Parts: sequence; C-alpha cells; structure tokens
Amino acid sequence: MKVYGDRISGNCLKVQYTADYLGLEYEWVDTDILAGESRTPGYLSLNPAGQVPLLVLDDGRPLAQSNAIITHLARDSVLLPSDPYDRAKVDEWLFWEQYSHEPYVAVCRFVMLYQKKPASEREPWRVERGEGALDLMEQALKGRDWFSGTHLSVADIALLAYTRLAHEGGFDLDTRPTVRGWIARSEDALGIG
Repeated sequence: MKVYGDRISGNCLKVQYTADYLGLEYEWVDTDILAGESRTPGYLSLNPAGQVPLLVLDDGRPLAQSNAIITHLARDSVLLPSDPYDRAKVDEWLFWEQYSHEPYVAVCRFVMLYQKKPASEREPWRVERGEGALDLMEQALKGRDWFSGTHLSVADIALLAYTRLAHEGGFDLDTRPTVRGWIARSEDALGIG
C-alpha cells in the first residue's frame, strides 16, 4: 500500500505511527501540500478533497481522512478495543479530536510553523479553544494512562500527533503534567521521541 503524506503534518504522522506500530509494510510518497502536490489532476482523481494523508490500498482503492485511515489499519489489532463500549469511546475521542482539537491546536501550529508567523498573529478565538482542548485532555487523563481502555489505542495516536507538537503552535504544556506524562508513555509505546 502507499501513503501519500507530508511528514510535518500531524494528520499524516498518525498514519505513520499506526502503520509502524503494527509493523505494516507501506510506501511513503512525500506530498508537499504547500507546493500544490495534493492539487494535481492525478492526486485529485484519488482524493477529490485534495488533502493529505491518503492511503491507497494494494488493490488501488483510496481512503482519505487520517482517523478513518488509522481505524482501517488498526482493525483486528490491539489498537482497537474489542469491548463495544471501549470501542465507542475510541470513536468519541476520534470525532472530538477532529472537531474540538485539531482545528485549533493544529491550525495555530500551521500559522507558526508553515506560515512562519509569530504567536501574536494566531487568531485569539483559536488559541482560546486550543487551550480549552488541552485543558480538557488534562482532566480526562486524571487517574488513567490512556484515553480509552487499558492500553494505547488509535484514540491516543490521533490525539498525540498534534498534542506532542502543541508548543510549535504556541501552546505551553508545562502546566499540564498529566498530558505530558501521557505524551511520554505514548511516545515510548510507539518508539518515537
């Protein structure tokens, strides 16, 4: 299979982390979104939304959206709980990550890292919502090691990708020791750092 992605994108890193953790074989196709490589006719024929990451299965079928991709890759693995409620909690975190975390933490990072703007040029409402998302994570992890179940899951991978890089978007994790501890556990489990 092939993964089209930009290695500085947290959404793309989710796919890399999941595939590597599971020992899956894949070809990584560097796709520079700033250079328009996800807007070519060939790419758009696979993913009309023109976004990365994109997974192309061995049979040629494409699958877009990072959380859909990692859930597909993790099927029947330890990264998806077998208990129906724990699995639904994974889904709950995946949906929350894309709606209430990524649009704020990741976009602030994009402004600072990709656009090379200072923290003062981030949209204040995005900063406020990003801080709120990180605070919610701090509270949700109190007394537990993982977001769903008793071990690392795709919920953790989805949340880890941008949270571990939140400082690149001007967010300070020093006041969130529980989140920092979870990041360290997740990085250790995934063999990244």
